[in-house]
Amino acid sequence: MVKQVSAEEFHEKVVSHYTDVIGEKLGGKVLSFSDEWFAAAENLIKPKAPIRDATKFVFAGAWYDGWETRRHNTEEYDWVTFRMGVSSAKLIGCEVDTAFFNGNHAPHISVDASIGEDGEWVEIIPKMECGPSQKHFFIRDEITKDAYTNIRLKMYPDGGIARFRLYGEVIPILPNDSNTIIDLASAINGGVATSFSDQHFGSADNLLLPGRGHDMSDGWETKRSRAPGHVDWAIIRLGHSAIIEKISIDTAHYRGNFPQFIKVEAIKSDVDPSFDDSNWEVIVDKSKTGPDAEHDYPVSNANTFTHVKLVMIPDGGVKRLRCWGKCSN
Repeated sequence: MVKQVSAEEFHEKVVSHYTDVIGEKLGGKVLSFSDEWFAAAENLIKPKAPIRDATKFVFAGAWYDGWETRRHNTEEYDWVTFRMGVSSAKLIGCEVDTAFFNGNHAPHISVDASIGEDGEWVEIIPKMECGPSQKHFFIRDEITKDAYTNIRLKMYPDGGIARFRLYGEVIPILPNDSNTIIDLASAINGGVATSFSDQHFGSADNLLLPGRGHDMSDGWETKRSRAPGHVDWAIIRLGHSAIIEKISIDTAHYRGNFPQFIKVEAIKSDVDPSFDDSNWEVIVDKSKTGPDAEHDYPVSNANTFTHVKLVMIPDGGVKRLRCWGKCSN
């Protein structure tokens, strides 16, 4: 069973625990589509919020920041297929945003998934109603038992959708050799940003993306603080419990707004911990950072951890957090 929920409930139950597995910033790609006459299907997985310029027109007509197909579709639905940016994932829910599509929005949608491009399509979100120029949030009663690699978004019968987010539990491909050092914070390896103090200019889940990004828009950046003793923080659930050997903090593109200092704490917990849990252990003590550079901090604590907490002192921007370690039980 699938239900439509509020933005607050969706964030609490889905965004804080799972990953957008088809987003462009994680490597998701459009593979094929039935039609994109008015606006390109690739816009569906763009990371930035949709925009509108009512004065802008192109050859096909009014310009829209989303996916829009021709009128009068003779088939039951239009469709787009995607390849996830992760190896595979079990799926829990989706966000469908029809921002600025009013009178030309998709009346209904559904979502299918498959294992491989030639696999059988399985419906994971049934046909659900959509309204004009608004976000719609749909959650399954339970996460799918199978892990999928490919997605098909259906739009009945035609129209426009601005953005599409699909959330799930990443199933990483972990090394067979337990001594292999990997980045357990990476979203590709199942890392999830579960909570944060602030993300005014850039979201905390950007910390876990591959690569070093392209500008300040794809990192984690908080607003300026004024209160004495202020800190900002983000908590990351690792993709697997680990013995951590090194923390890397990348301030790429943050040249006048990098944090003056950072501190990293870690914990082993069966649930996502709170910021002030008494069991946090310091694994990188207060350390200086600098502009537009990668900073490595060795870790000597040999305990097994499931979560790390990055603390910025007092505020600023960090592009990536890497948590290098060995998988451990």
